[in-house]
Amino acid sequence: MRFDHSITVQAPQERVWQVYSDVERWPEWTPTIDSVERLDAGRIHIGAKTRIRQPKLPVAVWEVTDLKEGEYFEWVSKAPGIRTIGGHRVVGTPEGTVVTATIIHEGPIGWLFGKLYARLTKSYVETEAIKLKEVSEQA
Repeated sequence: MRFDHSITVQAPQERVWQVYSDVERWPEWTPTIDSVERLDAGRIHIGAKTRIRQPKLPVAVWEVTDLKEGEYFEWVSKAPGIRTIGGHRVVGTPEGTVVTATIIHEGPIGWLFGKLYARLTKSYVETEAIKLKEVSEQA
C-alpha cells in the first residue's frame, strides 16, 4: 500500500529542507506528531534512529536508510509482519519547491495495515505537507 501527497511551497528549497529534515521539531508544526525522540545526536544521517509517537498509531522507531542532503530522506520502521517506509522529498522548480511525502506499507500484513489505516494515513500525509508549507512560508 502506497500513499503520496505533493504540495508546492512558496519558499526556497533550502528553507523547506531545513524545516523538513529537523525531525525533532516536527511536533511544533504538525498535529500528526505527538512526540519525537532522537536516539542519536546531530543532523539526520544514514543509520540515524528516531522514536515517534503519533495519535492513533503505535509508537515506532524509524531508521534513516537513504539520504541526499538538501533533497530527500527515507526512513523505515519495522514491526512483526510489516515494514513501513516514509519518504520526504523537496525539489526546487520555477513554480516553487515541490514537497512530496510518501508512506509505503510492505510485508505480510502491510496491505492489511494499509487498508485498516488508509483514511488516517492519507490524512496524516496530507496534513504534514500542508503544515510544512505553512511553516516554511512563514520565514
